[in-house]
Amino acid sequence: MSTSAPNRSIEFRNTTVGATIAVLRSTEPAGLADALHKMLGGMPDFFSGEAAILDFSAMDTLPARIDWAGLLSLLRRYQLQPIGVRALPPELAAAARTAGLAVLDKAEFRDRPAAEAAPVPEPVAAPAPIATPAPAPAAQSTTLFVERPLRSGQQVYARGGDLVLLAGMSNGAEVIADGNIHCFGPLRGRALAGAQGNAAARIVATNFGPELVSIAGVYRTFERGIPEAIAGRGALVRMSVTDRGQTIEIEPLQLD
Repeated sequence: MSTSAPNRSIEFRNTTVGATIAVLRSTEPAGLADALHKMLGGMPDFFSGEAAILDFSAMDTLPARIDWAGLLSLLRRYQLQPIGVRALPPELAAAARTAGLAVLDKAEFRDRPAAEAAPVPEPVAAPAPIATPAPAPAAQSTTLFVERPLRSGQQVYARGGDLVLLAGMSNGAEVIADGNIHCFGPLRGRALAGAQGNAAARIVATNFGPELVSIAGVYRTFERGIPEAIAGRGALVRMSVTDRGQTIEIEPLQLD
């Protein structure tokens, strides 16, 4: 799918990695809201929780500041789950990270090819009876295991399943999973679970000390430090829904 607005302020492309690329030519939420309304007919659930990567490479001039709260709120209104950005200068990329987005300039994304029509078989006059094949097993979600420590600047994305880090990760590293994240070592850097909108996803760590954690796009940072009850200890991160909205809760784990 490739969908563009009449004024071409935003365009959507599907990719082979299961994420939608949102190519932006404007960052002003009010103008984008009008373009999306015209493009999608006001359908609030058009994208059904798809992960989205915001691509700024088509913009002639980037603003000095981007209203990340307004932009992300607008996209989530149409059931898009922004997980990352591309083609931003360092200062804007830093602000995107603060807003809970991954910087994915080094990742490769290819447009998903259109499906080819299946050939129509030749009719057979008297087919011989054949045994009915057993039904194929239901597709199982995948789990990605990473056995080596992740260093600063490294990124891992577990598409369609869970991510298990057997040796932990350093500050400056980044992990993303559509499902849960399990870390059996130091959890540093940034950990984003439930990337395609799975609010039931969890982050479990035996040595908790990240820069940022996120569940289904709701994030929490630790500029003021990790709470003493969980710093360097086992912890469980989950999303909680209250009257005040969605929040990230972190609970200590009893590992003894």
